[in-house]
Amino acid sequence: MGNVVMKHAVTTTGDCTIDHDATIQAKPYENIPGPKPIPILGNTWRLFPIIGQYQISDVAKLSQIFYDEYGKIVRLTGLIGRPDLLFVYDADEIEKIYRQEGPTPFRPSMPCLVHYKSVVRKDFFGTLPGVVGVHGEPWRKFRTKVQKPVLQPQTVKKYIAPIEMVTSDFIQRIREIKKEDGELPADFDNEIHKWALECIGRVALDVRLGCLSGNLTPDSEPQKIIDAAKFALRNVAVLELKAPYWRYVPTPLWSRYVRNMDYFIEICMKYIDAAMERLRTKKAINEFDLSLVERILAKETDPKMAYILALDLILVGIDTISMAVCSILYQLATRPEEQEKIYQELIEILPDPSVPLNTNHLDKAIYMKAFVREVFRVYSTVIGNGRTLQNDTTICGYRVPKGVQVVFPTVVTGNMEQYVTDAKTFKPMRWLKESSDESLHPFASLPYGHGARMCLGRRFADLEIQVLLAKLIRSYKLEYHHKPLKYKVTFMYAPDGELRFKVLQR
Repeated sequence: MGNVVMKHAVTTTGDCTIDHDATIQAKPYENIPGPKPIPILGNTWRLFPIIGQYQISDVAKLSQIFYDEYGKIVRLTGLIGRPDLLFVYDADEIEKIYRQEGPTPFRPSMPCLVHYKSVVRKDFFGTLPGVVGVHGEPWRKFRTKVQKPVLQPQTVKKYIAPIEMVTSDFIQRIREIKKEDGELPADFDNEIHKWALECIGRVALDVRLGCLSGNLTPDSEPQKIIDAAKFALRNVAVLELKAPYWRYVPTPLWSRYVRNMDYFIEICMKYIDAAMERLRTKKAINEFDLSLVERILAKETDPKMAYILALDLILVGIDTISMAVCSILYQLATRPEEQEKIYQELIEILPDPSVPLNTNHLDKAIYMKAFVREVFRVYSTVIGNGRTLQNDTTICGYRVPKGVQVVFPTVVTGNMEQYVTDAKTFKPMRWLKESSDESLHPFASLPYGHGARMCLGRRFADLEIQVLLAKLIRSYKLEYHHKPLKYKVTFMYAPDGELRFKVLQR
């Protein structure tokens, strides 16, 4: 696991040596290996239909191919309408870049969302850009105002009971839709999306949206929110990596993206306004009795702060949590021995499955949580994190100019033997304290990112996943008896195909 030696501002990282005081000795940026662009079409052609080598869904595979062909640092130039991408597969270097960033790291994400917020709907967002797809001082000010209630453990703990209630309704829904032999319908991933939206609606909007009540019609509000979230996120890569014509003319894809985002705003305003009205009629206000939304509304005079936070939590949360759960459940169903270990742990923690969950129960579910972390390591839901360099930087001995977008492909680094002992083996035990013989580089697997721009909703995401697994696996056995599924990228990295699980009561 590459050694780090600091002396006279010199860092040795694996096979890379950097002298921070003498960047003039670094090799030129142009010498970094990578696929060669062709005239006019650059490297963008590789993602074109018919003539291209790759689909958007191949991005995870592409990350591995780049490492296999070019090594620990790879330059992808000639992308129409966007800066170069620099793939870095050295965990020590990744750590160094994270540690050097200031209070306002620039995370390259969703220029289409930035354009929507700052140009198309500037009338609505104004000086409140939110936390997704924005950068610099405006991002820092917004995040500072909202992060305390979102990340405070006691605020999150308040939601164990509400999320358990949503999850109980989800399990009841599973009972209703499974066939006589216990098999779930082919579109079960949409049911998981409904559960995720119902959880997020409870947290971000203070409301039960009704996602889990019977068969939702395609034009029902919950289903329209799910469809809008899927569309907005799953088309980001198409809008960004293929030629971004939408910046110059309103393409059909861009017009639909804008309509979806407008629908999100309308929904968020409706429910936050209702929450404000409820807050006005509350007699005694103790901060610790307030919900997440109420705490923000009680402190901020502008309700837009709550509108925009809710918008960001819903936009990013529905598909990310849903796809993570699809992956976790698939791994549980195809690893019966691991599932049995979690079940035995849950029997000890919850001898009576009807007892309401509390913090103590979840704290004791250490193997269950280790299993989730191992799924995230091997099948990282987020295929990579990244930063846009704000200064010229030396990386792996090369002089890299500011403005380059550096990509940290955690889906690759989390599976490298150099950073993870016995990386090819699925081993949840590696995350437990008593597993002292395991070495695991802390920057090899970062499913929620790192530092100031670490995922704001991570505590709620963890809570929702833990409550779902504790409730489901304590009472049901999950099986999968079909052709193995391959993983692919939509917006997230998840199993591609029908999740026809068999659910059997224990």
